[in-house]
Amino acid sequence: MTRDEACTRQVWRTPKAGALSDLAMCTEPMPALAPEKIRVSVQAVGLNFADIFALTGLYSATPAGSFVPGLEFSGVVVAVGEQAATDFKPGDRIFGCIRFGAYADSVDVLPQHCRGLPDDWTYEQGAAFAVQALTAFYALTELGNIKPGQQVLVQSAAGGVGLQAMKMARAMGANPIGTVGNEHKKRFLHALGFTDVLVRGPDFGKQLQSHLGERPLHLVLDGIGGAVQKNAFDLLAPMGRLVAFGAAEFTPGNKPNWLKIAWRYLTRPRYDLLNMISENKSVLGFNLIWLWQEQALFDALLEGCVALNLSPPHVGHVFAFADAKAALDCLRSGQSVGKVVLVQSP
Repeated sequence: MTRDEACTRQVWRTPKAGALSDLAMCTEPMPALAPEKIRVSVQAVGLNFADIFALTGLYSATPAGSFVPGLEFSGVVVAVGEQAATDFKPGDRIFGCIRFGAYADSVDVLPQHCRGLPDDWTYEQGAAFAVQALTAFYALTELGNIKPGQQVLVQSAAGGVGLQAMKMARAMGANPIGTVGNEHKKRFLHALGFTDVLVRGPDFGKQLQSHLGERPLHLVLDGIGGAVQKNAFDLLAPMGRLVAFGAAEFTPGNKPNWLKIAWRYLTRPRYDLLNMISENKSVLGFNLIWLWQEQALFDALLEGCVALNLSPPHVGHVFAFADAKAALDCLRSGQSVGKVVLVQSP
């Protein structure tokens, strides 16, 4: 170990939510290991849009005051608390989730929120799996009630959640239809065997209607919001479901532009309950952060993800831990493909 035998750790910390530029790397003391937790030497950190929204104060679950962002990681167990309910032991390679705090080279975490890293997976792949897989699986199964043979529209299909949702929908016998923002991403999906893909254009509603032809649209997974979300909802077949898990249209720059956000908020899609009853359509939304307090559901969903035996997640962009700000810029650019990951320097 280094830095006084791990008595300190390096983290990316912000004094409070408000601006990405306030995030700074610092060295801080490691607290005593709680008896119910394990200590992990972090090797890779997965980035999520929730990190950006939390750092800029646009995430409802953002901690008050100073905090370390990050929801997922992979690494090596270095210590086990005396009362930790786990078979993990020092030296085990694992991946896991944490309710903030992953932008660090060492984390203390409940073992229930971790799993062993497959032998043929890299640390980068491990850090790219949990949050996106849980989001996609929960949206498709618990909320979307996906069935074999259904047409499932996945917005931002080349992103972290989108790629997992495309693979999962196919594994469950449905037909995934992906939407992306440019031709490069379409070609990327084609190379993975997903041919039912369209690049979103200015009139997405008519474009999607033409693409579907006579096919009924049963399920939509949307993390964008705005007009493209409403366009997809309007084309849902009776008994169709729209599952919203994010709102990328609100992604800020360094800090929120409140006037722009207010306009988008006022012009956001609105769904009339009486019309939904008449047309037999549903809108469902969720925030994955609340899953941390539902351990039984967390376990069931994670086991369900693993049971699909999917290929490892695609890691499209790898940055050194010291380059966290550049990694966040890459993520919020809208040009990333697959997962953006931080790694510890060798």
